[in-house]
Amino acid sequence: MNNHLPSTLGVGLFLVPFSTGETVNIGMGIMADTLNSLLGDTLPAIASTILVISLTLTLISKLVGPKWLRKGALDDLFNISTMWIAMRALGALFAVMTYFQIGPYFIIASSTGGVMLNDLAPVLLTFFFFAAFLLPLLVDFGFMEFIGSLVRRPFRFIFGLPGRSAIDATASWMGSGTVGVLITTQQYEQGYYNQREASSIATNFSIVSIAFALLVSSFIGIDHLFVEFYFTVLVAGLVAAVIVPRLPPLSRKSNAYYEPVGCQIAEENTRKVGLVRYSLEVASARAEAAPGPRKLLRFALFNVADIFFGLIPLVFAIGTLALILAEFTPVFTWLSYPMVPVLDWMGLPEAEAAAPATLVGFADMFLPAVLANGIESELTRFVIACLSMTQLIYMSEVGALLLKSKIPVKLWELFTIFLLRTAITLPIIVLMGHWIIG
Repeated sequence: MNNHLPSTLGVGLFLVPFSTGETVNIGMGIMADTLNSLLGDTLPAIASTILVISLTLTLISKLVGPKWLRKGALDDLFNISTMWIAMRALGALFAVMTYFQIGPYFIIASSTGGVMLNDLAPVLLTFFFFAAFLLPLLVDFGFMEFIGSLVRRPFRFIFGLPGRSAIDATASWMGSGTVGVLITTQQYEQGYYNQREASSIATNFSIVSIAFALLVSSFIGIDHLFVEFYFTVLVAGLVAAVIVPRLPPLSRKSNAYYEPVGCQIAEENTRKVGLVRYSLEVASARAEAAPGPRKLLRFALFNVADIFFGLIPLVFAIGTLALILAEFTPVFTWLSYPMVPVLDWMGLPEAEAAAPATLVGFADMFLPAVLANGIESELTRFVIACLSMTQLIYMSEVGALLLKSKIPVKLWELFTIFLLRTAITLPIIVLMGHWIIG
């Protein structure tokens, strides 16, 4: 088989946009949406079952310790610390309570547990199922090496990051921010990014997809300004991607690589040959050394198990808790008080109503649009929509993925990065909003 065929398929599935009706999607996204439609109303039940199985096997592993659960990958998956057991227990409890609609309303409400079980969990299940099997086509057969070598110099100069991080950003843009995080995590664990690079890429390049941007712009009533809206998001996001990695806490991250594998970077052109030719040679060498079908299948199955039994319970627990804080407590309102005079000074109408929407995105990426939907000022709605797209650190999704990954980021660091991105992108968005809308 042609060694470059898997990369070609990977590009087609992850990086080539397709127009499907009124939305834009990627091949893998279309496959996930199709599976989502086929399974339909059974997906919340499937998600709840998976979370209960995850907790059950974890407790069996810790309390009984049978030999079959204490071997290799299964031991890594279910023999975990007390804190992670508690998170899996919370995730399973929240899912069962929400599915059967029993327990306190603030947990099972449509805006908290309902969002996680009925909206987010089905998307994650279907998206990650295909991502686990198909991502090797993109990352293990030379395409990352080709792009990394080709754009290494400009990416190092502009962002201080490896060229291959361009793939993470493009996959996020075309598909989903979670795909970007998944690619970054795998590249870090394979030794292609050091700790600082992986942390910077995951928190600055896992951008919101075009499809989700279309949804937000339509929901918030600015779809007639979509081109201007998305252009503003790109400009503000690029500025933040240049500045944030150069500030603490990201700038203080270690340059050490993931210890089990060490450094495997091959982007530097040390030969006196043309850039394109060198990039092709590096890509071909990587394709020749790619794992065989059996190893790829085994790795994909473990990834599916790790995502379903390890990641989704964590996302469910953290996401539900974050949504409870946002919907049923005044925490984000209190935190946003200092934003009112800032928004007033920037000339935004209805600043008091808009202030909570500037910070509530830390809990979930769709919440700012929900809060801003009732604001009359088109300028203010435009600013909130753009800001929600550029903040990137959403605990119901990207934040939970990062905490579960082996990339060394802590919760307080994620909140600090969220605030930094807010502080950097807000003035840019407001200026562009005044220029576009007046």
